[in-house]
Amino acid sequence: MLKNVVAVLLQDIHPFELGVICEVFGIDRREEGLPFYDFTLVAAESASVRAVPGFTISTPHGLDRLEYADLIAIPVGDDFHTRDFPPALLEALRQAVARGARVLSVCVGAFVLGAAGLLDGRRCTTHWRYADALSERYPKAQVEPGVLYVDEDPILTSAGTSAGIDACLHLVRKLQGSDVANAIARRMVVPPHREGGQAQYIERPVAHYGEDGVREVLVWAEEHLEQEISIEQLSARACMSPRTFARHFRTETGTTPYRWLLAQRVLSAQRLLENTDETVEMIAACSGFGNAAALRHQFVRSLNTTPNAYRRAFRGRSSGTDTH
Repeated sequence: MLKNVVAVLLQDIHPFELGVICEVFGIDRREEGLPFYDFTLVAAESASVRAVPGFTISTPHGLDRLEYADLIAIPVGDDFHTRDFPPALLEALRQAVARGARVLSVCVGAFVLGAAGLLDGRRCTTHWRYADALSERYPKAQVEPGVLYVDEDPILTSAGTSAGIDACLHLVRKLQGSDVANAIARRMVVPPHREGGQAQYIERPVAHYGEDGVREVLVWAEEHLEQEISIEQLSARACMSPRTFARHFRTETGTTPYRWLLAQRVLSAQRLLENTDETVEMIAACSGFGNAAALRHQFVRSLNTTPNAYRRAFRGRSSGTDTH
């Protein structure tokens, strides 16, 4: 279940990472048919919280609010890798996890979880600059510095800054389905899939790119994934030479046409596995892989799972549906 969400504020908090959590869980999107989260900011030290750089955030809510949260999010703040944290907060986090709540950290917010003992024996991550410090300070934690996020349910840790977006969308997708996660991602206009060192169940939405020719080609390609598509075909539709198109494509998307197409085809297959009863062979054809063997190969390579295993894990998690 994911209804009651709390973000914990400590002094010298960083507003971007807090904003990521607020953007995903703190905006009422019920008019768009999306779930509503009872979202609250909680002060862990005092009602007035300093934010970097130089403004304050006030909230009337204290740590008692954590008793009702389904998800507790810990954004980053200055010097989290060296400072001490309020014992009352650490105890509240332990009690929340004991009763079944999930906890998510962004960047060096992982140090708060380490101080609470919640990373002991668990895989986790943080910003790459502080991965060694996290390992040294909490030697029982299994730190993986080369990933965007690690889901060790009920503990979810993410790397620096925008990796928090990946982690939040992953959690929404896991609990409420890809339709909900993708709708939120598109509303946020997040960038296309960023390659990391791990296989993640993460939606790969297309951003609103600035280059009209590239954007129109991307829309066309998404609608014709079942066809064989070459860079020559795409560049012709954009009225560019293949070399010019490839350069503009990478500038706008951060990746190559081949990798983008592959990611979109995997995503198309994910949606079909979640929402239809079609065979893997038919899904492979509809998503442009040609046959089930090619689809299985790319699923294992991209997501570290098979199509059938993915379908068993995510089947039936439709838009707006809470799962337990």
